[in-house]
Amino acid sequence: MTDASYEDAPRQFTAFAGERLIASGPLAAVLPAARTASETPLMIFADDNGDQIEPDWRLADADIIARLSPEAAPADKRVGRPKLGVVAREVTLLPRHWDWLSSQPGGASAALRKLVDQARRDSVGADRVRRSQRAVDRFIYRMGGDLPQFEEAYRALYAQDFVTLDRLIATWPTDIRDHLRRLVASFARDLDLGSLAKSGG
Repeated sequence: MTDASYEDAPRQFTAFAGERLIASGPLAAVLPAARTASETPLMIFADDNGDQIEPDWRLADADIIARLSPEAAPADKRVGRPKLGVVAREVTLLPRHWDWLSSQPGGASAALRKLVDQARRDSVGADRVRRSQRAVDRFIYRMGGDLPQFEEAYRALYAQDFVTLDRLIATWPTDIRDHLRRLVASFARDLDLGSLAKSGG
C-alpha cells in the first residue's frame, strides 16, 4: 500500500465482547455486531492507532459514525471556502515568520499549506510507525494486562523482539492472541518500511 492509499483508506475497527472478537472492519459493519453482543466488557478499538471508542448506544449507527468522524467537528462557517474544506484557526508566529510568509506566492495561507503538506510527506513513514506501535501498545495493555506473562510480553514488544513476544502470548485466548499478532505484523512491516525510507532503499 502506498503512503497516499494508506492515508485515504477507510479506518478499520475491531470489537471484542469479553475475550471474543465479534467483528472487524469499517465502523459501519462493526457497530451492528457490537449492539447485539451479550458478553461484557464490550470494547471497540481503532486498528490504526489503538484508540478505544465508546459509542453512545442511544443513537442510531449512522449518527454514531457521524459523531466519530473528523469531518463532523464543528467549523466556523463564516470564514474560509467551504468547497475546498478550508477551516480558519489561530496560528501564532514571530514577526519574521509572518514577513516571510507574506512574501510568498499566494500569501501566508498558501505558503503554510505547502509547508504542512511537505512536512506530512517527509514524516509519513515515522508517523505510521508511531501509530502502529501505539495500536499494539494500547491493545496489549487493555486486553492482556491480566493474562499470563503480560509484563514479559510488554517488554518484548518494546525491545522489538517479536519472536519472544509471539512465544509469550501463545497461550492467551485465541481471539486476543490472533488479533495481537495481526497488529504486531503491521507494526513490524511499518518498521521495515521506515528503515528502507531512511536508507533510501
